[in-house]
Amino acid sequence: MLKHRGFPGRLPGTDFQFVIRRPNPKGVTPLTKRERYRDRRSVDRKADTAFMAALWAHFGDEPFERGNLDAGRLSWLFGREVLPYDDPFDPESYESLLVINEAIARASFPEAFDENEDWA
Repeated sequence: MLKHRGFPGRLPGTDFQFVIRRPNPKGVTPLTKRERYRDRRSVDRKADTAFMAALWAHFGDEPFERGNLDAGRLSWLFGREVLPYDDPFDPESYESLLVINEAIARASFPEAFDENEDWA
């Protein structure tokens, strides 16, 4: 499992984690598309925005390996802002490649792309 050095571990001041420390001994948690409803708590939306900002700052529009990125946090963005890059895509692999769908991500999280905002 690739560890993304320099990637924030969590949303500061919360328990919303962005990366995992070690592989799951029971098997890889698969990436799934989670539905984001309008009534989500503001802190959940802030965590999504901060995670998207970290992804963009770290990878930009280049494909990236899933590695130690948290599957739960990725799943909130998967299928919309973060898309599979591999064909066929294995949702249960730490080596799977992903890519940011910049147009959708900018529409969903405009503040994540604001250069003046500091999410870390």
